[in-house]
Amino acid sequence: MVKIVSAWLVLLLGYSVVGHAQIGGQRSFLFLELPANAKLASLGGVNVTSMSHDVSMVATNPALLNSEMDNQLSLSYVNYLADVKQSNIAYAFNSEKLGRWAASISYLNYGDFVQRDAAGVVEGNFKANDYTVNITHAQQVDAFTIGVTAKVAVSSIAGSKAMGVLADAGVAFKHLQEDFTLGLTFKNLGYQVKPYDGAERQPMPFDAQLGVSYKPEHMPVRLSLTAQRLYQFDIIYLDPDQSGQLDANGKEVEEEKKLGDKIARHFVVGAEVLFSKNFQVRAGYNHLRRKELRLSNTSGGAGFSVGAMLRVRSFELSYGSAFFHPSGGSHYITVSTNTSTLLKKKSS
Repeated sequence: MVKIVSAWLVLLLGYSVVGHAQIGGQRSFLFLELPANAKLASLGGVNVTSMSHDVSMVATNPALLNSEMDNQLSLSYVNYLADVKQSNIAYAFNSEKLGRWAASISYLNYGDFVQRDAAGVVEGNFKANDYTVNITHAQQVDAFTIGVTAKVAVSSIAGSKAMGVLADAGVAFKHLQEDFTLGLTFKNLGYQVKPYDGAERQPMPFDAQLGVSYKPEHMPVRLSLTAQRLYQFDIIYLDPDQSGQLDANGKEVEEEKKLGDKIARHFVVGAEVLFSKNFQVRAGYNHLRRKELRLSNTSGGAGFSVGAMLRVRSFELSYGSAFFHPSGGSHYITVSTNTSTLLKKKSS
């Protein structure tokens, strides 16, 4: 079983290197790259190894689906800038015949917009939204967990819709004695079935991510390091229209790509301080986000993220604040619970 999955992962990596060398605005359904829950947001937005009972983490790596998530229900919400809002619902269950599964729906609403003609005359209002429906299956083989997620993604702008069919494939290795996890994920492999009216088909927002998490035996801290965009080394974009500084002769100083910056943009660092099973504090840093979303004269808190988890009886409340821009952060709230525990309490 492990050999078969390894062969498939090699084929997927080869496919990604050949067919997905695009970055930036050349791809569609970019909303699939947004963090789906508070925990992921607080760890830097990219993490494929943080195993827990929060079923919404399956969105980042299907191989994170495990027995602790059985019967777990998770609800997430974030209010971005202006009227942009995102919500997510996820649920996991285990069947003796069918194995372990999870299902989720993510919805992103961009609010209402004023529609005008070429002369600027108001013609009415229109809406824009994105959503995706996901189904995940995972199987454990010794210390390895192998998972696959099938997705249907839909984007809608003023009645015009685009639809894509995608899949995530991942594998996670969890050490049987130590708190050590290694994960590999190929995300958003797929095809745009229907483009927008009058538009050409665009590639999906593919990503290949490799990560590791480790908690020292006598330290209440779990550290994680995740590498993203593995299919392309140089992911730096320099805006040709952006004016730079002038040297002593009055000539514009062109910005150069540095090797250290090229490497750093691939990595996301996360940390979880485990005070107890009922209370945790989280933090993360995403260098790619900081470099891409900073202003010309300041970076502010862009790229940094913080969060916390508090468990009260049957409910777990997670909060995450991710700074996408120097102007401020976006606040994530995730509430999760075990539905079987709630049903037992009601019946008693």
